[in-house]
Amino acid sequence: MLSKAFIPYKGYYSTPFSRWQGTMANENAIVLAGNTSKRWLAEKKWDPKMFDYVIFGITIGQLHQFYASAWVAALMGAGHAPGVTLSQACTTSTTCLYQAAMGVETDLYQNCYTIMADRCSNGPHTIWPNPTGPGGEVISENWLMDNFNSDPNVGLRMVETAENVAKESGITKEQCDELAVFRYKQYLDALADDRAFQKGYMFPAEVRVSKKKIVMVEADEGVTPSTKEGLAALKTVVPGGVLSFGAQTFPADGNCALVVTTEDKAKELSADPKIRIQVISYGFSRAKKGCMAAAPVPAARMALEKAGIKIADVKAIKTHNPFAVNDLFMSKEFGIEAKGSEAQGFNNYGCSLVYGHPQGPTAGRNIIEGIEEVVKKGGGYLLWAGCAAGDTGGSIVIKITC
Repeated sequence: MLSKAFIPYKGYYSTPFSRWQGTMANENAIVLAGNTSKRWLAEKKWDPKMFDYVIFGITIGQLHQFYASAWVAALMGAGHAPGVTLSQACTTSTTCLYQAAMGVETDLYQNCYTIMADRCSNGPHTIWPNPTGPGGEVISENWLMDNFNSDPNVGLRMVETAENVAKESGITKEQCDELAVFRYKQYLDALADDRAFQKGYMFPAEVRVSKKKIVMVEADEGVTPSTKEGLAALKTVVPGGVLSFGAQTFPADGNCALVVTTEDKAKELSADPKIRIQVISYGFSRAKKGCMAAAPVPAARMALEKAGIKIADVKAIKTHNPFAVNDLFMSKEFGIEAKGSEAQGFNNYGCSLVYGHPQGPTAGRNIIEGIEEVVKKGGGYLLWAGCAAGDTGGSIVIKITC
């Protein structure tokens, strides 16, 4: 259990997420993240020189990624600060937050800036020499599609690992479709009153789409409305399975950032000094081979145990749910409702199932939304949990006091 690491209230932002091959498709994710953070810090009138460490999370290679953490720090105006680049697929943001909290906890640094970004659009195509191949033919890899379509450890597509969990748990297509519709309705709550909820944390991305044209991306792009009838008509991706394209997430682009610092500095920077946001605990896991969708559960159990609380003590649950199966399995294992009037704390205001998955910043946005929700509820515990490539999982518990 941690005791020294805090996040200032409103000391975070997320850009909108843009469905891949959309407005952000041609922007280097490192450059976009650094420039967005520079604009955000300037708007808050915060001096980037206050940060003594930068943690940058990214999963899909970008030009000059070799210099990623140092480069992004310089772009945002913190060129004096050293840092590190972290990558843990879909739980990247959570690991960045935990590492930042551990640095503050151990007095390694005082003010850490965690910034996470990814661009699923137009990802790299890597080749390696293969002198022993026929005619010296190269070995090649599409970073995004090849890895979505095959875990080298188990030889399965990611969707097939979710189907394995569904089969073992007795989850049906009808249940997946019903949950997808409900999650979409929860997302609509974030759009109510002219997107009042989203505007509490969302910061527009300034994207150069041509030499003469700059576009401000102010809202999510590419979200598809979900209806019972529409989902029922979709065929499953795997024949005989339960998941259609409508019951799983889609690749996207975007970035986010959170400040992790001491209690005193968090109070100084906070938009409301009475609100305390404390990083409490972290959990990790690895499910059995080919069952990635099950991994969030043991990770969440570890985080809850380290925090000294139970699932019933949690005010809000946010998950990275690339497949509807994830939340249905978690619901069954914890004995909680995944949808309906009794599930008001489970993925309110949206989740990656609905607004897409840029990987690196996905969990960060989830967590930011969870913090905002718990503040609206008057305080309490936030639990975030999600799966990641290789049947792994991560989780974090954050305590908000109002």
